[in-house]
Amino acid sequence: MIIGGFQKFTMLDYPEKVAATVFTVGCNFRCPYCHNPEIVDPKLIDYDRALDEKEIFDFLEGRKGSLDGVCITGGEPTLQSGLVEFIKKIKEMGFLIKIDTNASHSNVVKHLLNEDLVDYWAIDVKTVPEKYKIMTKKEDVVKNIEQSIDMITQSRSELELRTTVVSGYAILDDFDKIIDWINGINKDAFSKLHRYSIQNFRPEKTLNSDLGKVLPCQEEYLEKISNKMKKICDNVIIVG
Repeated sequence: MIIGGFQKFTMLDYPEKVAATVFTVGCNFRCPYCHNPEIVDPKLIDYDRALDEKEIFDFLEGRKGSLDGVCITGGEPTLQSGLVEFIKKIKEMGFLIKIDTNASHSNVVKHLLNEDLVDYWAIDVKTVPEKYKIMTKKEDVVKNIEQSIDMITQSRSELELRTTVVSGYAILDDFDKIIDWINGINKDAFSKLHRYSIQNFRPEKTLNSDLGKVLPCQEEYLEKISNKMKKICDNVIIVG
């Protein structure tokens, strides 16, 4: 595992849980609005400052009983070759595991599901399928995302889907297509969701610096999206 950051306490990253958050380095997407460029852009990654796994394990050993779980985010965690063993060690300590992922590595998702290692999945639904080419050049990415969502929906793990609303990438009109897309993957997906999160764009730090000039969405606009999603999902929240 290449770990670029560690937050020792959070009540925001894992719903209804007190957790710590591990930030992995590297991503196979290049979302222009990404707010973690220092762990996504190879030109900005400082590998010399990567944290030792032992530091994480030592901290968690002393927090048994006071933390509920560990969030593993990025970057994209499923790129990490040591992810499975890392999670196993944390699970052996008695902690819950939440993973934030773009879901594009369905083979890794399948492995983690087969081993029953993840309690809560948060998948970023970036946009409608035809716009994914903006984020990555991989041709099979949409197919892999579909496989991941389908497998997790059929599992006993909790699932959250979330979309960042930003002009040109995911807007109000796109959400009708997103609903049709997810329903087409698995008709039970929305009814089984723990929640759907609508995230407002944050312009203060982005992978593409030009997006620093783009304003966040107005609350009324986000409410329109929320009302649309509430027709098919019981738990919809607006973040930011």
